[in-house]
Amino acid sequence: MRRLMTALFGLAVLFPIAAPAQTLRVALREDPDILDPTLARTYVGRIVFAGLCDKLFDINEKLQIVPQLATGYEWADPRTLLIHLRPNVTFQDGEPFDAPAVKYGLERHLTMPGSFRRGELSVIDHIEVVDPLTVRLALKSPSAPLLAVLTDRAGMIVAPKAAEAEGKDFGLHPVCTGPFKFAQRVAQDRIVLDRYPGYWDADKIHFDRVIYQTMPDTSVVVANLHTGNIDLAERVLPSDVAEVKRDPKLRIVTSPALGYEGITVNLANGPQSKAPIGQSALLRQAFDAAIDRKALIDVVYNGMFQPTVQAVPPSSPMYVPGVEAPPRDLDKAKALVKQSGVPTPIAVTMMVPNTPDESQMAEVIQSMVSDAGFDLKLNVVEFASSLSAAAEGNFETYLIGWSGRTDADGNLYGFLKTGQGLNDAHYSNPIVDQALDAARASTDPAARLGQYKTVLEQERKDLPIIYLYHPVNIVGLSAKLTGFRPVPDGMIRLQGLSVAK
Repeated sequence: MRRLMTALFGLAVLFPIAAPAQTLRVALREDPDILDPTLARTYVGRIVFAGLCDKLFDINEKLQIVPQLATGYEWADPRTLLIHLRPNVTFQDGEPFDAPAVKYGLERHLTMPGSFRRGELSVIDHIEVVDPLTVRLALKSPSAPLLAVLTDRAGMIVAPKAAEAEGKDFGLHPVCTGPFKFAQRVAQDRIVLDRYPGYWDADKIHFDRVIYQTMPDTSVVVANLHTGNIDLAERVLPSDVAEVKRDPKLRIVTSPALGYEGITVNLANGPQSKAPIGQSALLRQAFDAAIDRKALIDVVYNGMFQPTVQAVPPSSPMYVPGVEAPPRDLDKAKALVKQSGVPTPIAVTMMVPNTPDESQMAEVIQSMVSDAGFDLKLNVVEFASSLSAAAEGNFETYLIGWSGRTDADGNLYGFLKTGQGLNDAHYSNPIVDQALDAARASTDPAARLGQYKTVLEQERKDLPIIYLYHPVNIVGLSAKLTGFRPVPDGMIRLQGLSVAK
């Protein structure tokens, strides 16, 4: 009864929204964080940005880099990248998009306090305007991942005049170059975007409005799909796939994903890092050995995901062959706990985002690690709040996923390199730092793979992140929607999406 009432409440939430006939309603698993591409870090926020902010480059279904706001690029030499820009593009406030705007936007990413893009673009030494439609990026060293970085938030250019006027509050009224402009936000409920008539690729846009509705409860998502109150759910759990498929008005689309789910351990980020698990690599190794990844995935995700101990998926050329997720080894876990000298039960607190599947996953892990002597307590927190808590060091361990990037650097550098913005653990190891920098500067795939092998070997000893599995993108949508493109990054691209007549 409680589950039914929750679903009915989710349905009722949508009724008050007055919307034009050509409205697309998208369910998001969490409430996005700030709508400023320089400061944002959530996966669901990237989905909203796909409607709000175009990028210099994009990726296609085959993970090839394709132009978007740029028309092309050329390497003048290994440290000089020329980017040619699309003409006749305007921001949603009418300001022209041009080379000075790109220079402003990239420099904002590099210099703004709290920027999560700084580490992604740190290879840039300076930016020059060559002419109104050409920018030159002068690099400190060669960079294999730079173009891939520019296919995501680091390649989003904000309107300079609006950004200057709004300052740190820009995310409350964002202005970009995408097909839809910001209209309204109600925290923990919805984000509304309206079509921008001046969009440079307007012929591919077939909706007047997009409403992104926050729905962390999967039963609410499925109920709203059935009733037609939402047109598309960016995530359907494996346990709900069969039910969605039974409805002839709906369909499921799957694609390989680029990311991972893992447990970040606080090693040096404030007082909570002083917990035994943060101070002892032996305890982290014991915790890791006590987890049965295959059983975890079978119970929570119907076996659809892939166990792992790596940050990059097997589809990546930078996946280290031969290093697979080991089976559970409880004897090893108990021996490591004994070797650590810490008396049992060992108290550990894990922060968990408040989605049903992650809560269930945390409960399964709780049961598994108890057999090795860990007393795991769960702290279930709203997702955006959990990100803030992690950045501030208010956690011991944190169950958190990463959506992944096309280049392995995007799954590793920001999380494991000393001092990087996404390194919530405050992990620091000179061997890892040197290997990550070398991999980033090399253009030789074999040499890069060798460096990532070094990173993996050291990471498995230190375990700042206990990797669990690689997911699959599972999208549920109305059978009437056409033009949906399942790109492995999981973004909902609105170009070409329409309702069949």
